[in-house]
Amino acid sequence: MQSNNTKQKTAISPTRADNYPEWYQQVIKAAELAEVSPVRGCMIIKPWGYALWENIQRILDEQFKATGHKNLYFPLFIPMSFLQKEAEHIKGFAKECAVVTHHRLVTNAEGRLEPASPLEDPYIIRPTSETIIGEAFSRWIQSYRDLPLLVNQWANIVRWELRTRLFLRTTEFLWQEGHTAHATAQEAQAETMQMLDIYARFADEYMAMPVIKGEKTASERFPGAVNTYCIEAMMQDKKALQAGTSHFLGQTFSKAFNIKFLNAQSQEDYTWTTSWGVSTRLIGGLIMTHSDDNGLVLPPKLAPTHVVILPIIHKEELRGEIMAYCQQLAEALRRVLYAGRAVQVEIDQRDMAGGEKAWSWVKKGVPLRLEIGNKEYQNHAVFLGRRDKEYKDRVSLKKEEFLANVVTLLDDIQQCLWQRAQLFQQNNIVTINNKADFYDFFTQGEGGFAKAHWNGDAGVEAQVKSDLGVTIRCIPLEAPAAGKCIFTGEASSQAVLFAKAY
Repeated sequence: MQSNNTKQKTAISPTRADNYPEWYQQVIKAAELAEVSPVRGCMIIKPWGYALWENIQRILDEQFKATGHKNLYFPLFIPMSFLQKEAEHIKGFAKECAVVTHHRLVTNAEGRLEPASPLEDPYIIRPTSETIIGEAFSRWIQSYRDLPLLVNQWANIVRWELRTRLFLRTTEFLWQEGHTAHATAQEAQAETMQMLDIYARFADEYMAMPVIKGEKTASERFPGAVNTYCIEAMMQDKKALQAGTSHFLGQTFSKAFNIKFLNAQSQEDYTWTTSWGVSTRLIGGLIMTHSDDNGLVLPPKLAPTHVVILPIIHKEELRGEIMAYCQQLAEALRRVLYAGRAVQVEIDQRDMAGGEKAWSWVKKGVPLRLEIGNKEYQNHAVFLGRRDKEYKDRVSLKKEEFLANVVTLLDDIQQCLWQRAQLFQQNNIVTINNKADFYDFFTQGEGGFAKAHWNGDAGVEAQVKSDLGVTIRCIPLEAPAAGKCIFTGEASSQAVLFAKAY
């Protein structure tokens, strides 16, 4: 994070160094991404934030479909009896469930509304859909010819969180959840890893957010999964963010919901299933990976707007000429393709001071700002500011030069953001070889990711969490290297990543 030794004025107060959690909230407010709703723990996603989610959704949806998955939609309500069919699943989600126990409202003697008719089988408001989709799979799958079954839904989820934070942890959030069924364990495992790779590439290539792929420990697995795999990202406060998960469910849900098929030898068997998902939490990850003390910073491949044009009109008689020039510039930009779509352009015609107008777009994170006044109109030029550079670091370019290089500029910003984030991550992963240094790292230092050997003992894992609020984020998917557990001195097959996390 940026040092606060200098007294430079910033658009966001407090700064990251002063109060990181409050800075995060103020960036969201200044960028007009979302706000707290009247419904406890829920958020209203505003147009700028929802446009960002739409871009995430559009890109991932294309990648899912390219790998054979089809979209569908399941009900928001899940019968409670469905969750009771898989013991580990209900145990894992019981505390987070919102339950509908009645339908129909009536007015009582005091004139107040109250629920009237109890439900025989109460409904759980969808915390995840393995159970209801498993019930459908049991009807849809009869033969090996029905496999693999590859589906995905874009939906909302409700988990009754006690402590909420916009985008990172809210009672209701948006996500996608993929669900697949396969004839063999090998096929299901390959699907699990394929989707993890898609998430990791999306984070790297589109979010400019470097991630570490790994497997969760048994205590951190998705309830009912045989294996859970994840991508972990490092935020600017050096905490970890779980940015996506992919689960190999084995035959757990198949046996719970009787998802059987006849194989090519006419033998009956249970299918092997997977599930995988990412959510609006990715927007929180974007904010905390790239944004600065002036507001949101967006990677161009996900930005709702690539270029904002700011007409600067000091003489009213020149308004027509300057606005016509801005329109011509916008039309020329929209004919340019970037990352598979036309360059997205806005002309800000609000009646406000040029500096105030420019700062509003800085706070929203738009990659390129073009200030167009009489000088630019007369010289067929643009006055260019890049969001990945300081506000005052602006240059004048000829219009044709800018148009010829706008894709290069956007690519350069995308790459610059990724390199910054990658360097930050690399500089804050520390290999630790003894318990004392490990405890000092999380109590005396500034934190980060600690890479250390662990013998696989869940008791040791629980003790570290209790002592330090630190969890094993993942067992990295890299070649194992044997060593000794720093807590017990026993043999360890591989070092794991520890961190404090969101």
